[in-house]
Amino acid sequence: MAIVTKHLNLHSKGETDIINITNDIAKAIEATKLKDGIVTIFVPGATGALTTIEYEPGLLKDFPAMLERIAPKGIDYEHHKRWNDGNGHSHVRASLIGPSITVPFKSQKLTLGTWQQLVFIELDTHSKSRELILQIIGE
Repeated sequence: MAIVTKHLNLHSKGETDIINITNDIAKAIEATKLKDGIVTIFVPGATGALTTIEYEPGLLKDFPAMLERIAPKGIDYEHHKRWNDGNGHSHVRASLIGPSITVPFKSQKLTLGTWQQLVFIELDTHSKSRELILQIIGE
């Protein structure tokens, strides 16, 4: 069993930017020469998140709209009161979605569904440079 750690650098456009990272993750797995295993992708920080989505125009609009319904920008957050940085909703949204995702791979191919892509979601209120950590485990 081998463990390989890689990094993926991204630059987001800001709040609710959804970046398809599927091909980047697939290339990272191929570069390891591992045949079968799992890849865990992790975003350090409290305002970024990782999930899967069908990366198509309708859902790219629906997903941010859903986040606005669940954790609206325009309400009071204790985080705002304490830090006055205007991103309390960003922290709540990131906590709900989560900072990591693990996907199996077989014969160096991600075992995603037909329409399923891996995405990073920027939830902070401004653009950011992000470094995702990939931990690839396999044989």
